[in-house]
Amino acid sequence: MYQHLYQRFLQANAGKQHFACHSHHYWPDVTRDAMLAYWDDSARLVDHKWQHIFSERVPHTQQLIADILNLPKPEQIVFAPNTHELVLRLLSCFDWQQPLRILTTDSEFYSFSRQVKRLAEWDSVTVDYIATEPFASFEQRFCQAAAAHHYDMVFCSQVFFNSGVAINDLSAFVQKLAASTDAMLVIDGYHGFMAVPTDLSQISERIFYLSGSYKYAQAGEGCCFMAVPADNHYRPLYTGWFAEFGTLSADKTAQVQYSSDGYRFAGATMDFAALYRLEAVLSLFSRQGITVPVIHQYVQGLQQQFLAQLAALQHPLINTARLLCADVQQHGHFFTFRLDSSEQVASLAAALQQQGIETDYRANRLRFGFALYQLAEQFDLSCLKHI
Repeated sequence: MYQHLYQRFLQANAGKQHFACHSHHYWPDVTRDAMLAYWDDSARLVDHKWQHIFSERVPHTQQLIADILNLPKPEQIVFAPNTHELVLRLLSCFDWQQPLRILTTDSEFYSFSRQVKRLAEWDSVTVDYIATEPFASFEQRFCQAAAAHHYDMVFCSQVFFNSGVAINDLSAFVQKLAASTDAMLVIDGYHGFMAVPTDLSQISERIFYLSGSYKYAQAGEGCCFMAVPADNHYRPLYTGWFAEFGTLSADKTAQVQYSSDGYRFAGATMDFAALYRLEAVLSLFSRQGITVPVIHQYVQGLQQQFLAQLAALQHPLINTARLLCADVQQHGHFFTFRLDSSEQVASLAAALQQQGIETDYRANRLRFGFALYQLAEQFDLSCLKHI
């Protein structure tokens, strides 16, 4: 149905069943043209390309993202090469020599979890972790924890990278948090953006929302973004000259100035080829009416077909008993199976790869992802009978 959009990647990987799309998603063909367009603009405009990028490409991409997330102010979106840069910029809003307390989960991606673990080596920094399991009570337990202490930052994923479990109603969840704490609220939406229908209109003035192009936005690495609450007064210590846009004529002997929009959290010069790719993919989907609800419904159909095949095969390891959450209504676009050990997972993933089935794993968790370029009728898991 949608395979014609991905011909180059599909041809380059003929004979494979690619279930690692939550890790490295195939790119639509338009991304190749976008890469060439960036080169051509650089050759044609040279130094003047920056005016073109910031007056046309960036605003257009901001608007495309704002339309998807129902954000009222596209100018509040800022770009960076990776989410770690944005995470560190948020953390740098606080004085690390003074007591700093952070609430998060035990299931955050490494760009955040590694950084705060390192920060917590300082006596002044305390990080409290709430277990995501049992999933059924997580939201209640997390909101209760947020109200129990004074926190400076509260950080949580929309879809947890190590399980695929999603917060069903993000807006309601954030509103509960906001009612119990005045902390900086940060949502990692990397596995939710362009996968799970997301409406930020009611919470855009309260959260920092992080995501990027590498996963379900299908545009590859190098272009992450953050939706920033309007009228905030944070002054990140980790700041670059892009954050001075709109204030470049100010007196440089005065206090460091910041942009009045989302670029308050900007860094410095980056390779905008990735933004060109993201713009191309989101423009393609907009033209063809491929909305996030359309994508989500299609993927949920794939997931149901996948589970039906597993039920018929009765594999001792890859089965619904090992699936962390079997309810597709509470899921992002990948399934996670918990096995007995990391060695067992690595061995099974290698055996599947030999049969042309690409998966992805972390420790003792094996992950299968789903995407528009898959067809349910082409799923063939029969090799599991012999593995």
